[in-house]
Amino acid sequence: MGEPIINELLSVRDWIRWGASEFQRANLFYGHGTDNAWDEAAQIILWVIKTPWERLNQIVDTRLVTAEKQEILALFQQRIQKRTPVPYLTGTAFFAGLEFKVDSNTLIPRSPIAELIEKGFQPWLIEEPEYVLDLCTGCGCIGIAVASVFPSAQVDISDISTEALAVAEENIAKHQLEGRVTPIESDLFANIPGCYDLIVSNPPYVDAEDMASLPQEYHVEPRLALESGADGLDFTRRLLAEAADHLNDNGVLIVEVGNSAAALEAQFPDVPFTWIEFERGGHGVFLLTREQLVEHAADFKQKLL
Repeated sequence: MGEPIINELLSVRDWIRWGASEFQRANLFYGHGTDNAWDEAAQIILWVIKTPWERLNQIVDTRLVTAEKQEILALFQQRIQKRTPVPYLTGTAFFAGLEFKVDSNTLIPRSPIAELIEKGFQPWLIEEPEYVLDLCTGCGCIGIAVASVFPSAQVDISDISTEALAVAEENIAKHQLEGRVTPIESDLFANIPGCYDLIVSNPPYVDAEDMASLPQEYHVEPRLALESGADGLDFTRRLLAEAADHLNDNGVLIVEVGNSAAALEAQFPDVPFTWIEFERGGHGVFLLTREQLVEHAADFKQKLL
């Protein structure tokens, strides 16, 4: 990579083709917004030239100026040499059709819960929630997306990370939701005062074995947002034991546990988890009602002893 490439590659198409080839040779892993080398290269280029994805076909043969080429080359190098995911390179990620600021203090949004939000949590909610809590919010994407779908809802978003909440606050301002979305620094429910109609959480749930085998790209993300003990359920066990006390009578809890779903079911064989299916892919998201949480409270609390 260097000056010869700057001179030889002229168009957007040239740079996408060459970048995709370099990414393939470097054996990169894709899982933070794209699933292939071509889209990964295109995403970087479009960000540099400030062009939306839907216009790619219109500008693919446009020639790039030297300054743009230099910036693209530098980002390609960082993607390859440091295995930095593209959203950290650009500082932006998309979730439920909305754009969010992200940085290395926040997990990159990719939860299948986005599909649930876009559908208004149907058919799982009886009525629109007035009070919503997004636990382990990271950049704030789940809570902010929920607020955009339910314009009358008051949404609290919480995280244990001061740095992540600072990013979330920027995203609240970006989407002009300062009056309806409130950030709270809290370890689980420690600083959460109220009760909610809906609690949604994408908590840390990666078990020790999976953590050790994750591609390098995931190790760029904050460990605090990923790992959760030997079986991936340290946080989720605490959540299950305490959630009922923070839900209104008809309240619903929705939690993503990913690959730790099997371990969760094995630990609580009598709990009637509803496992949600997704049209766009994704797994390991369960739903429990407050009534179910209360019914199995003894099981949940016993696992904390």
